[in-house]
Amino acid sequence: MTPIKDSIEEVKESEKGVFDTEVSGEMKKSYLDYAMSVIVSRAIPSIEDGLKPVQRRILYAMNQMGLKPNTQTKKSARLVGDVIGKYHPHGDVAVYDAMVRLAQDFSLRYPLVFGQGNFGSIDGDSPAAMRYTETKLMPISSELLQDIEKETVKFVPNYDNSLKEPLLLPGKLPTLMLNGATGIAVGMATNIPPHNLTEVCNAIISFIKEPKITVEQLCEIVTGPDFPTGGMVSGNMIELYKTGRGRLIMRGRTTIETIKKRDAVVITEIPYMLNKTVLITHIANLIQNKKIKNVSDLRDESAKGKIRIVIELKRGTNPKFVINSLYKYTRLQDSFNVNFLALVNNQPKVLGLIDVLEQYVKHRKIIITNRTKFELKRAKDRQEIVQGLLIALKNIDNVIVLIKKSKNTTEALESLVKKFKLTRKQAQAVLETKLQQLTSLERDKLKKEAEGLKKTIKDLEKILGDIKEVLKIIIREVTELRTKYGDNRRTSVMRRVTEISEKDLVQKRDVVVTITEKGYCKRMDTKTYKEQKRGGKGVIGSGLTTGDFVKQLITCSTHDYLMFFTTRGRVLWLKAYDVPAAERYSKGKALINLLNLRNEQITNVISIKEFDDFLFMATRKGQVKKIALSNFSKPRASGIKAINLPADNSDVLIGVELVKKEQEVSLATKQGKAIRFNEANVRAMGRASYGVTGIKMGTSDEVVSLEILNTDAILTITKKGYGKRTAVKDYRKTARAGKGVINLKVTEKTGKVVNAVSVNDGDGIIITTAKGIVIRTSLKNIRVMGRATQGVRIVKLQQGDSVTDVIKVADKDLNGE
Repeated sequence: MTPIKDSIEEVKESEKGVFDTEVSGEMKKSYLDYAMSVIVSRAIPSIEDGLKPVQRRILYAMNQMGLKPNTQTKKSARLVGDVIGKYHPHGDVAVYDAMVRLAQDFSLRYPLVFGQGNFGSIDGDSPAAMRYTETKLMPISSELLQDIEKETVKFVPNYDNSLKEPLLLPGKLPTLMLNGATGIAVGMATNIPPHNLTEVCNAIISFIKEPKITVEQLCEIVTGPDFPTGGMVSGNMIELYKTGRGRLIMRGRTTIETIKKRDAVVITEIPYMLNKTVLITHIANLIQNKKIKNVSDLRDESAKGKIRIVIELKRGTNPKFVINSLYKYTRLQDSFNVNFLALVNNQPKVLGLIDVLEQYVKHRKIIITNRTKFELKRAKDRQEIVQGLLIALKNIDNVIVLIKKSKNTTEALESLVKKFKLTRKQAQAVLETKLQQLTSLERDKLKKEAEGLKKTIKDLEKILGDIKEVLKIIIREVTELRTKYGDNRRTSVMRRVTEISEKDLVQKRDVVVTITEKGYCKRMDTKTYKEQKRGGKGVIGSGLTTGDFVKQLITCSTHDYLMFFTTRGRVLWLKAYDVPAAERYSKGKALINLLNLRNEQITNVISIKEFDDFLFMATRKGQVKKIALSNFSKPRASGIKAINLPADNSDVLIGVELVKKEQEVSLATKQGKAIRFNEANVRAMGRASYGVTGIKMGTSDEVVSLEILNTDAILTITKKGYGKRTAVKDYRKTARAGKGVINLKVTEKTGKVVNAVSVNDGDGIIITTAKGIVIRTSLKNIRVMGRATQGVRIVKLQQGDSVTDVIKVADKDLNGE
């Protein structure tokens, strides 16, 4: 009694729409059903015909409407109405957008739909409304639909069970490989690049002839994707076609032309799925922001079906570096992440190239077998009729008498079956025969047809009896496709695309970088510098403000790093090409606008090609530090700490130099002391250290110079303009942390030591004063003398003036200035 009562209660509850179930389980089931619906019925193409459901329904509806390649086009709105009314119960916009993409020659390598009117452009222009455009099938689409009427594919009821639609198309054309696919489902996505028809057909033929063919061998046939927009592509093709996953690098195609006697970079092909207008806008912004340099004009000269973006360059610019900048900073070089995901028996699966070819051949085997069965049945049915007609013609007189004597059609049919041993189909065909078919000519036609049917049936049975015959047919049909629609590749396959580094963006050439006392910086080509040298006025000091002078002159390459060391012990980087190029007489640009300076001055600037060897540093209080350059090999825009100076600013960095093994170092102090020792006396340290004692000094003394001794002599100069040149060998070599030896006898007349620089006989010096006087002289005017002397007057100062610094230059650079 209880079970019956429970069942009655369940019925009552179900009538109310209430079910006793666990919500998480119901949610999982519902979401899984939704996910599978999106995967199977919307976003992921089938491997067999390479189409998504909406694409398949569009092509089938066009075929049913008679929109064949050899017919007139019809309004797109009419087609869209048919598709959503009969097969695809979704929005008209979604169907129209899918149809438009099938017609775009920049979206599909082999468009399947012929569109008349505005179907959008590569610039991102929207297509015209469906009421304005017209459409029909392309000739190549007939290869997808061929034999659909021969029971080759399974038909299922449409959404309202009023019509039938195909689950798949016969798909002689390997569409998925040729046109690719893009789709985002739930939890998975597909991204398949298009390929060249000739290569794909050759791969299918090779796979059928040699089933054990390897991916490496196939990659010699299918060299890579072939995009409708051309360009170039690079990637690990073997790995891609093995796994079905991989990353491709796409590049647009550029040429170099001469326009108005100047070089111009012309973009003629762009990467797949790139909006041309977006690309041009991006290039314009980069030019405006000085990211792409030396461009004088940018314009779009593209015409229908032909891309031409012209970038005119300034005179003397090497186009190679502009092209590299375009690849580096714009989508002219773009990536394509391949995920060869497709539905195999309604299940999503990632496929390699061999899997794709195998599934194509498998599908075509089924289609050809079904087609052959259909044709065999039709041939046998016809053979049966023809044989019956021949029997009737042989006994025509008796047949006519029999029919005349019969009371009705049914009696005549039964009599013919009984008397002449005919089947009911044969007897019906005899009764339906027209009198004109009784002529001897018609009789001969029937005999020939019977012989032809016999041969056809034999051939069809041979196909069904031997799978090799089916494979021969596939090869023949694929060869016909290749002959009919095959074309040359549009996309070139590059072996490898290397990462574009900064040196690929800037032409390598020698430049001169100048740093002034007041913190101005500029870059000039060495050729300009030499021309200026001959001009008479000279580079040094030209165009500078009153009281300013060139503190450092560096000859380096545009690819070198410039390391700027500050008094607070920080180091900041600039690429030499980032230093603003300036005219001969320009003062340059303030370093504070180029570097992230914080209440500090630049102590020294060093140009670096490779981060090898060591740096040697010295502070005002006599601390020294040796550190490997490799500690500074990763530049930061904000700079990093090179030496850990006291937080109270009681000590500052006064010098930084490059040092190699076994080189000697010299420190000179304000009170006229100097010390000389080997760099090996100082161990290598990390960035966080303060260093070790280099020289011991009195409380009123401080270090004024650091020199790496690779010269014959040391030139010392004082605040009141006195100086002397002393041989390096006169300075006794000691260990570090000593008190040093006398460098110059400091008196009231000489003033304190300002600087000491290492010099050779061929060098010259530039002395600067507090009032902005710049004195240039050769070392020939300064004799070599002992350490304990006070030197000679090198510069005669005005009342209240004093020497601020001395810098060394090659004597030849002073000639003519």
